Amino acid sequence: MTIRVLLADDQPLIRTAIQMVITDSLDIEVIAEAGTGSEAVELAVGVRPDVVVMDLRMPGMDGIEATRQIVAGPSTAHVLVLTTFDDDESVYGALRAGAAGFLVKDMAVDDILAAIRVVAAGDALIAPSVTRRLIKDFAGHRPARATRNGRTLASLTDREREVLGLVGTGLSNSEIATHLGISIATAKTYVTRLLSKLDARDRVQLVIIAYESGLVELPH
Repeated sequence: MTIRVLLADDQPLIRTAIQMVITDSLDIEVIAEAGTGSEAVELAVGVRPDVVVMDLRMPGMDGIEATRQIVAGPSTAHVLVLTTFDDDESVYGALRAGAAGFLVKDMAVDDILAAIRVVAAGDALIAPSVTRRLIKDFAGHRPARATRNGRTLASLTDREREVLGLVGTGLSNSEIATHLGISIATAKTYVTRLLSKLDARDRVQLVIIAYESGLVELPH
């Protein structure tokens, strides 16, 4: 099944470069382009893409607000942020807005294509450098939340704890499935169950809980 992509970037050359990369892929196609955040919001509803590849810095409505409106609106598209800016304000703003992925533009072409596939499948993906900083920031709150997480984790089965630990290391559903020798559908079911049991909004919060609870050690 072909993944339908909407490119949102105010620089035509960047959009052309990304489109050329995607053209070489048999399972991904660009169906529309937007040069502003407001255009991206309108097209997300009009052309019904599976994934919106979103830049953050655009004239008028920026990528964070566009992401927020797309996620809150009738579109079922997942937003993958692809930007040159990975400062804390951009990262947290995009994730709070509901972005399913956050990548920087200097990543390898194969990584960008893989990210589109992961996000289209309903999974989440964040650049390793961004994940490291995100976790370190939230880990500072561990003393205040450790008790709560300790009580919550007591309700998990051994397998659910194992899956949570793998989510915490940054593995996607397909990678978890391979690691545990289960189907991707089963892995996704475990993650969905964890989101419900731990009252987590998204996969990023599961990562944070995995570190706060000690299931995964903080990277050095």
